[in-house]
Amino acid sequence: MSDGDGLFGFDAATFGTLNADDYDAFHDSGTTDETVTLISELAGDGDILELAIGTGRIALPLAAMEHRVSGTEGSPDMVAKLRAKPGGDAIPIVIGDIAEADVDGRFDHAFLVFSTLFNLPDQDAQVRCFANAARHLRPGGTYLVETFVPDPARVAKRQWVETKKLISDTVWLEAGEHDPVAQTFAMQRLRISGSGIRMMPLPMRYAYPAGIDLMAQLAGFRLAHRRGGWRKERFTRNSTMHVSIYSLPA
Repeated sequence: MSDGDGLFGFDAATFGTLNADDYDAFHDSGTTDETVTLISELAGDGDILELAIGTGRIALPLAAMEHRVSGTEGSPDMVAKLRAKPGGDAIPIVIGDIAEADVDGRFDHAFLVFSTLFNLPDQDAQVRCFANAARHLRPGGTYLVETFVPDPARVAKRQWVETKKLISDTVWLEAGEHDPVAQTFAMQRLRISGSGIRMMPLPMRYAYPAGIDLMAQLAGFRLAHRRGGWRKERFTRNSTMHVSIYSLPA
């Protein structure tokens, strides 16, 4: 399941290298408006830091609403896409691993969305990501984290092959292996079309909400709120995702 320094040899820039060209077209969460609205309500007039700012899906609408937004991002390719968009040149961004990157100043709010926490390779890196967020927040600051809740049917499998999309001229397949001890998925996504086959590897180290809460506690956070979605749905044992807001002592 592994090669190089991690699964598939991924580092902080690899996801962007593989996905930046068509990221916006193929990674639409369908919840952008709700995400921007909730983060805007939470932030108020505070300074905002987005970890893994990507192509600006969330940061640019927030900046257009006159929020003060900065970001970190592991991929120069993703940042280049952001910079090419209206308003993209005005957002301060530091290129670097979200678990390590240091940004000037301190912020009132930070956020990490789209299950990007799970793109970090192991629990140690995820713990360091929480600590890095805490270092960049003022007392009383908040840190919002969105991830999926691991599917019991998926984690019960050791291997799988699934059809993800099937249209007239294209099929997307996903093959994966699961390591329940390391809590990792090693996935290979194949896009097969008339122009050929494109392989899109994706490793993930998943965690359950209780484990994420412990990472937060180690960094000095406490859980303030947890919702089952961006529309402020109640979080239950049947929720497939969570939006969790952690706070530092004032």
